[in-house]
Amino acid sequence: MHLTRHLASLGWEVARLLRRDLESLTPSSAAGVLDFAWDGTTESAIQAVADAAPSVVFHLASLFVAEHGPADVVPLTSSNLVVGTQIAEAMLQCGCRRLVNTGTSWQRDAEGRYDPVCLYAATKQAFEDLLAYYVSAEGFRLITLRLYDTYGPCDRRAKLFAAMRNAVASGSAVSMSPGEQLLDLVHIDDVVHAFAIAGERLLQGDEGMASYDVSSGRRVSLRDVARMYGDVVGCEVPIAWGERPYRRREVMVPPPGQALPGWQPTVRLEDGIAAMEAADVERT
Repeated sequence: MHLTRHLASLGWEVARLLRRDLESLTPSSAAGVLDFAWDGTTESAIQAVADAAPSVVFHLASLFVAEHGPADVVPLTSSNLVVGTQIAEAMLQCGCRRLVNTGTSWQRDAEGRYDPVCLYAATKQAFEDLLAYYVSAEGFRLITLRLYDTYGPCDRRAKLFAAMRNAVASGSAVSMSPGEQLLDLVHIDDVVHAFAIAGERLLQGDEGMASYDVSSGRRVSLRDVARMYGDVVGCEVPIAWGERPYRRREVMVPPPGQALPGWQPTVRLEDGIAAMEAADVERT
């Protein structure tokens, strides 16, 4: 939604590929945006991409599971490998070879080496490795943007700020880890700007296969984020610190890798939290 609106505001002609079972849940978010239905088959993807005739494809679809169980194996590999490969193949068949892909900072360890934090991160790396075929054999130009933690208004994910918002509203303490893990939070406005820059780079023909980190450049502990949020809403967030353990390797935050040329974060965390809360209050 945010990327669609941002690209449209920059004058891009935007088309979205939507699974037919999700069309009713994701209405067009900007005037003039075209939606193309996809039934999950490769043939349908080829037809949709042919109808849309894109110059650049932005691939953001994925399934995130921080700690997987046996029931998550098929959905994770299907969403993060099969779907992306179907899109890449559809692009190939339709003559579009410019792709902006989405990765995660969780693919690397604190030394910057490949060491996935979870199965989700491993599937993101596996898809990058798969795309190497389309780059080397089929002439694709590829940029992968590896995201850290993202936040912003209208976020329907049950993540940190939603948990704190619910805790303040209910007065019931939310269970959290001891809170010393470091977060790298990037506002959604900065994220979509990075995607737009990546798309422009591909149109200019500057890349073959590259990956860049979209990092705020600032590490803040979970406890400090909770304090900032409390300052914005005017009360202390009720949190039961240490009531749950850290997730596996949760305290580890990989250092930022190569930055996307021409991009830098502009939204300060404190300002982003305040703007997010103001927008969500107005929306309700």
